[in-house]
Amino acid sequence: MTIRPGVLSYRGGVSAAAMHAHHSVQVLVARRGEFIVSDTAGAEVACRSVVIPADVDHAVLQGVEEGEMVHLAAESEDGIEVSRTVLRPRSAGAWAEAGDALMSGLGDGEWWADGLPYVCSTVRPMRHPALSSALCLLPELIVAGPVRLREVACAVGLSESRLSHLFSEEIGLAFRPYVRWLRMSRAIDEIALGRNLADSAHAAGFFDGAHFTRVCNKTFGMSPAVLIKEMAFTVDS
Repeated sequence: MTIRPGVLSYRGGVSAAAMHAHHSVQVLVARRGEFIVSDTAGAEVACRSVVIPADVDHAVLQGVEEGEMVHLAAESEDGIEVSRTVLRPRSAGAWAEAGDALMSGLGDGEWWADGLPYVCSTVRPMRHPALSSALCLLPELIVAGPVRLREVACAVGLSESRLSHLFSEEIGLAFRPYVRWLRMSRAIDEIALGRNLADSAHAAGFFDGAHFTRVCNKTFGMSPAVLIKEMAFTVDS
């Protein structure tokens, strides 16, 4: 697994995962075999590649022996542009159609994440400066434990309701789920640096390892132990 700003990519066996959602755009590419994915309407699609927009419930009913799983930050240029290729965000059929288009530009033996078509994976500037300030504060606040909207709003000079609205409008996700996603991302970063699950959970501000496990199951459809099993991490700056 490789982690760099705005991108988390993994190559190897990709397991099945129960219904879940995450605040990232997910791309799955099979090198051998086919995925079977399902949406909340119960539609099941077999395909070699899919593009799943951020915050959309989905299940991977069948994984592959060799493939690529890429998570793109939803606010990054890559994430935004790749999401635009999915015409019906909650449709498994549309995810597969976008995946087919993605595969058409991929040569034999090539890994998709090696040639991200939109190059820049940095988070785009937000229109409201107070929201930008809040996003800068949150990575440090999550380490200390609970993060309250009231306290963050006070720190950036907005009312709770205004800041809450800005998160939904410009991030596309409510405040609490966004904080939960930050914690999950921080914990994965800590694991990539070689720390154990308990220490990684603590560094990300989770109450304990059990809390981390519950959030990981909800976010990725699998436990932390399964997520990182036999994965080799590298961290690119």
